Amino acid sequence: MSLVTRTAPDFRANAVMPDNTIEPFQLSELRGKYVVLFFYPMDFTFVCPTELIAYDNAVRKFEELNTQLVSVSVDSAYSHFAWKQTERSKGGIGKLRYPMVADLTKQIARDYGILINDEVALRGLFIIDREGVVRHETINDLPLGRNVEETLRVLKALQFTEKYGEVCPANWKDGAEGLKPTAEGISSYLSKHEK
Repeated sequence: MSLVTRTAPDFRANAVMPDNTIEPFQLSELRGKYVVLFFYPMDFTFVCPTELIAYDNAVRKFEELNTQLVSVSVDSAYSHFAWKQTERSKGGIGKLRYPMVADLTKQIARDYGILINDEVALRGLFIIDREGVVRHETINDLPLGRNVEETLRVLKALQFTEKYGEVCPANWKDGAEGLKPTAEGISSYLSKHEK
């Protein structure tokens, strides 16, 4: 069942922080910020490092949107730490600038409905608003990597609707107009965009 419109399940677990310390991390402590919470199957794999590094490459863009990135997998904090210490040229991920949460019990993945075969998490991604409510989720199968620009687009759409009270039509991009959620609004929008 989808978590969209529901309060994001809270959790407390050890995480490797950007400075490489291992500390308890609690999701609810991020209230007041947007959160992009994304799960990946396992450390020292193949698609996963491409995603983790791609999100790290965009970390400043997320920070400008008052958004904290948080990654989660079923590995231990020590495995996360070892992976961060491994050079990228040797399959490592290097210095990531967001927390890497250890879900050793797999309970976080269960709570988010993405644990597969009681082994690993699917590639679930959840955008959580400043009140702690899940506003968007996507779930990819294990071999399918995610698109960071699409995550940014959806996050910007959410912030646009909150700011202006308008809704975002199909293929909305940052800088485009929204539409008023009325019959007149949709009629006006469609008449401007007919081909």
